[in-house]
Amino acid sequence: MNKNKGQQLDLKTLKRLMSYLKDYKKRFIFVLICIALNAGAMVAASLFLQVLIDDYITPLLSDASPGFSALFHVLIILAGIYLIGILASLFYSRTMAVISQGILKEIRDEMFSHMQTLPIKYFDTHSHGDVMSHYTNDTDTLRQMISQSVPQLFSSIITIVAVFFAMLSISIWLTLFVVILIVVIMKVVSGIAGKSGKYFVRQQEAIGDVNGYIEEMINGQKVVKVFCYEEKAKEKFNAKNEALCEQSSKAFTYANILMPAMNNLGYVLYVMVAIVGGAMGIAGLVNVGLTGLGVLSLGMIASFLQLSRSFIQPLGQVSQQLSAIIMALAGAKRIFELIDEESEQDNGYVTLVNAQYKDGILMEADKRTGLWAWKHPHEDGTLTYTELKGEVQMFDVDFGYEENKVVLHNITLYAKPGQKVAFVGATGAGKTTITNLINRFYDIADGKIRYDGININKIRKSDLRRSLGIVLQDVNLFTGTVMENLRYGKLDATEEECIAAAKLANADSFIRMLPDGYDTVLSGDGSGLSQGQRQLISIARAAVADPPVMILDEATSSIDTRTEAIVQRGMDSLMQGRTVFVIAHRLSTVQNSDVIMVLELGRIIERGSHEELIEKRGKYYQLYTGAFELS
Repeated sequence: MNKNKGQQLDLKTLKRLMSYLKDYKKRFIFVLICIALNAGAMVAASLFLQVLIDDYITPLLSDASPGFSALFHVLIILAGIYLIGILASLFYSRTMAVISQGILKEIRDEMFSHMQTLPIKYFDTHSHGDVMSHYTNDTDTLRQMISQSVPQLFSSIITIVAVFFAMLSISIWLTLFVVILIVVIMKVVSGIAGKSGKYFVRQQEAIGDVNGYIEEMINGQKVVKVFCYEEKAKEKFNAKNEALCEQSSKAFTYANILMPAMNNLGYVLYVMVAIVGGAMGIAGLVNVGLTGLGVLSLGMIASFLQLSRSFIQPLGQVSQQLSAIIMALAGAKRIFELIDEESEQDNGYVTLVNAQYKDGILMEADKRTGLWAWKHPHEDGTLTYTELKGEVQMFDVDFGYEENKVVLHNITLYAKPGQKVAFVGATGAGKTTITNLINRFYDIADGKIRYDGININKIRKSDLRRSLGIVLQDVNLFTGTVMENLRYGKLDATEEECIAAAKLANADSFIRMLPDGYDTVLSGDGSGLSQGQRQLISIARAAVADPPVMILDEATSSIDTRTEAIVQRGMDSLMQGRTVFVIAHRLSTVQNSDVIMVLELGRIIERGSHEELIEKRGKYYQLYTGAFELS
């Protein structure tokens, strides 16, 4: 029962994969015509062999003074038939290469476009290496299948049909004999192929696992070195690699048996047909063919032997490509699983627009004014506008990354426009989770979050996130110039705006010292820069976006104390007039916050200014007087 279900899923995957051919209908029809010409040429050449032997070669053997001109002309015709087959094969191979690359481009585009719509949760629960495997190993198996296996399959089907009727035209008895032997051969082959199929599926999964582990080790190589984890890392990799080797070995063991088995069984078929056909010819038995009755001649036997080879050859080719087809379908299934992943849901209808006051009334502007507003469409068709001020409120919010595992309990807070709100607490207390909810990277289980008095579920996510700037502890820089990285937060930013933002974040001086200044090309996530320099660029990038609300998640944790003091002054300028949420382990960085909230196990246990919390002599006081760092 499970086996049939697996086969049904494979057929469904194959059907879906073939749907990508719709944009290449004309080219694919051309391919089919070329395949038919190739198969027809092969059959015609085999049938022509009977004419060549019986009508031209045999008479010459008994002729005292043979003339070879007629034979020469016939051989030219035969060469022409073969040439047509060769050219048809060349044309369809080249065309299928174009089709396959076009389909792969479409699939990669669809994968990448859909990946941009997936929620953060997907990337938190899937290793990056496994996701990358969809673009490399899985698509490569598809390339092999589309460019080779698919045309081979059609070629084999057309050839089998054409050869079958050609054999019937010579001898029905010999054809039945061949069919019986072929059934026995295919029984053996299907048994081998069935065993290889399940291992190819496991192999693709193992490849994704190995890639994921390698990607982790590359990203964490410094940690591996620092903690002398090399031997343990090798041990874990060897275990995963051994699992991949085992699945691949089993898959290819059975797959590699197929072709030799088909070839050897083909030789047995050839010999047995020669014996039976020869015996019929010598005995003078009446032969029945589609062309009539008669006795098997030498030319007919030779032609039939050639056809029998042509009959089993496509079956051998199918079996040879069977492993590639099974592996490609396993890869395709993984690709379609990614494409079928549910996109991030967004039912928001309130949008962010440029705004201006005209006669004291807030209105939408058609150009950037520096003033933003939330645009509310109503059921009666009217529009209202609310000025974006950066007021954030949370009411009784509960949240868990997994069901039945709540990590935030009854969180209530109020950040007034322009306030600096700091979150303090041990790792795992829920500080970053709160900012993830403000961004709507995750949706809350219970409670409400309001932004300028609007429930954030009503705000379109892209507009919500455009109003928020975020500087993370883990900096991500992209391949390109420093200027291009700064513009990431605002694509239409001028050079002057980017330089001003860099000066604000105190990044301008070191950027100008780079080989090409702002035109210096960064690669490998800015590997040529120090951690502090990378963080400064990240802060400057947020400054370019110029959002009304800023989230600083351990933004200065990777910067030394001296640099931190410089950056802090720049960040204070950056925070001016903005609502700011700060997450910090260094309590020295949050002393000037308007409100400090102390979290413990997902609950806010204390709140107030630095002075108020010191006076309370509670948890914050203990942390401040006992240690300036939180673990």
